[in-house]
Amino acid sequence: MQYRKFGKIQQKVPVLGAGMMRLPISDNDSKKIDSVKAGILLDYAIDNGVNYLDTAYPYHGGESENFIGDYIKRRNNRNEVLLATKMPVWLTNSYEDFDKYFNEQLEKLQTDYIDFYLLHALDQKTFTKVKDLGVYKWLEQKKVQGKIRYIGFSFHDEFPVFKEIVDSYNKWDFCQIQLNYMDVEYQAGLKGLEYAHQKGLSIIIMEPLRGGQIAKIPPHSVQEIWDKSGLNLNPVEASLK
Repeated sequence: MQYRKFGKIQQKVPVLGAGMMRLPISDNDSKKIDSVKAGILLDYAIDNGVNYLDTAYPYHGGESENFIGDYIKRRNNRNEVLLATKMPVWLTNSYEDFDKYFNEQLEKLQTDYIDFYLLHALDQKTFTKVKDLGVYKWLEQKKVQGKIRYIGFSFHDEFPVFKEIVDSYNKWDFCQIQLNYMDVEYQAGLKGLEYAHQKGLSIIIMEPLRGGQIAKIPPHSVQEIWDKSGLNLNPVEASLK
């Protein structure tokens, strides 16, 4: 596994992270994580150097954080993994709610700190709400207390909103945007990637395989582009490249 210095952050991270939004399930029920299959998958990832684990409050109907908490306890490897999770900003309606949901997440994850903490899926409405509720003050307090190591946000809106969020706060450590070769102008897009970099933010890419869609045999038009490139790559390799 390759590791890179994460922008201005001194922490080194693997070039691939493990997303905990689409784990194996039982009975076609997203809340029923198949802990055996999911554990095998995660064992393989971690044993091969993928130690950045990305989850969030609503994933698998709230069960993703529980699964990871149990997994980390069983493997006794909290200090070996970089744990990322996200504040459900759409549920917060008061300053006290920040603590309410954060403490619940710590309990589910069976840890006393989060390495990478994000405000989840910010758009114009949720960004304005949590900013007015004082979320920046809260984040800084948690960082001073050692409960959050790095402050960030994930994003789902248009580029002007992304730029506004980046410019609104000079203590962002990182951001997370959706980007893949089919979505270079979608949401923040390549413009957002470049803007965040210029502003000194580290960047995590979500959906590099578009939720698995472009990990499969691609549309004919895309295959033609690959053939002309002269690259002998399978769909996953080409997507990540």
